[in-house]
Amino acid sequence: MPEPMTSVAEPTALTRVTPRRTRVGLVSGGLGAYWPQFPDLLPTLQRSATRVADRLRALGDVEVVDVGFISDEREGAEAAERLRLAGCDLIVGFLTTYLTSSMLVPIAQRADAPVLLINLQPTESMDHATFDTGAWLAYCGACPLPEMANAFTRAGVAFRSVSGHLADERAWRRIARWVSAAGVRGGLRNARHGLMGHLYPGMLDVATDLTSVPTQLGGHVEVLELDDLRVRVEQVSDAEVTERMAVARGVFTVDDSVEHDDFEWGAKVSVGLDRLVEDFALDSLAYYHRGLNGEQHERLGAGMILGASLLTARGVPAAGEYELRNSIAMLVMDRLGAGGSFTELQALNFVDGVVEMGHDGPAHLAISSGRPLLRGLGVYHGKRGWGVSVEFDVRPGPVTTFGLGQRPDGRFVMVVAEGEVVPGPLLRIGNTTSRVDFGVDPGEWTDAWSASGVNHHWALGTGHRAEELRAVAELLDVEFAEVRLGR
Repeated sequence: MPEPMTSVAEPTALTRVTPRRTRVGLVSGGLGAYWPQFPDLLPTLQRSATRVADRLRALGDVEVVDVGFISDEREGAEAAERLRLAGCDLIVGFLTTYLTSSMLVPIAQRADAPVLLINLQPTESMDHATFDTGAWLAYCGACPLPEMANAFTRAGVAFRSVSGHLADERAWRRIARWVSAAGVRGGLRNARHGLMGHLYPGMLDVATDLTSVPTQLGGHVEVLELDDLRVRVEQVSDAEVTERMAVARGVFTVDDSVEHDDFEWGAKVSVGLDRLVEDFALDSLAYYHRGLNGEQHERLGAGMILGASLLTARGVPAAGEYELRNSIAMLVMDRLGAGGSFTELQALNFVDGVVEMGHDGPAHLAISSGRPLLRGLGVYHGKRGWGVSVEFDVRPGPVTTFGLGQRPDGRFVMVVAEGEVVPGPLLRIGNTTSRVDFGVDPGEWTDAWSASGVNHHWALGTGHRAEELRAVAELLDVEFAEVRLGR
């Protein structure tokens, strides 16, 4: 499971949101015909089931709904009803020994949740010299797995499995990956995405059919007006502005280029943004407004970067240029513990063999390589208005780029690439620039990335996350595409 992101400010100043807990249903089982034949077998298997339940609870912010041990299809039907009512994000079926597929198929059919079958024998291997039939049966969880796979496939129920032993850390990492992915899926099914303003003129790839989000990912898109923000900004007091400026000084280095009035305005918009997010119970926000000649909506759009960066650091990702699919990608990366900063291509460095990428904000401050900078800009390239922008680079080490593209038939595709942020010279123009080495010629990588179906923007996060994102894509039934060259 992802580790919690560390805050870049005091907890009272930048309190991260509390994501919904991942609810995992657990059912363990074996064939009841064995119990009178081998009296020691059931207690042994029940001890293994307890260890599995405890280990699942230790994965992180996970609620385990343990319906106990089943021995026949009637007990399986009772467990199915309990798990159906529990509303789980993932059903884990622990194959402790042989059991019939009739015991688990109804659970998978009724639960409306992804299914993970686990076969974890007590230790790495049997003691062949001393084991009798009863002792062997405690190691026989692999026996029903092909049967389960066949029956689930014929029933039209998707599943995945992990085999290993109870102390097998490789197996538990795979289990944790599925639990984490199920948590992301559950989060998206319950998420509320804000979409405020209008499309950046001419950016055809950014346009998203709003029906496609709840139908493919789940959740809700809340369509907002700039006036929803304006009325909240108007209600912000001078004291709140002063307090927010103090918070910003605690988070950022404030460059001499920052004009006091622009800083003050960014702080005021930041407080209003917090109220907007709270009032509409938003989990993410995408926004853009062009405006004209310094009128109020133009000023609102230009004053967003400070507040959007603070929101993103709190776990409510905010993306500019009306890029809804990117704010969703940023949310996925955040919930995986990877951060996820608003990113696009900036330039290629063929001398150092790196791709330079970033944006003029907002940024995920928790993954900055150092103390981020607030820089004053008299102009936002390609946009109207002026104000303060965030300058930082992602800390050196493994990173993943993740974008949510869209195919001609409207289906989403999760596009992923793994690389490494390396140190070196960066622009100092109020952008979030990082130098990413993908291990190949940067031109070849850029061509492959662009041909993948990814959109204009994506989320840049820490760690190599391809396998975690692959698991998320499988549980969402969304296409997965990894750009992987020369590795």
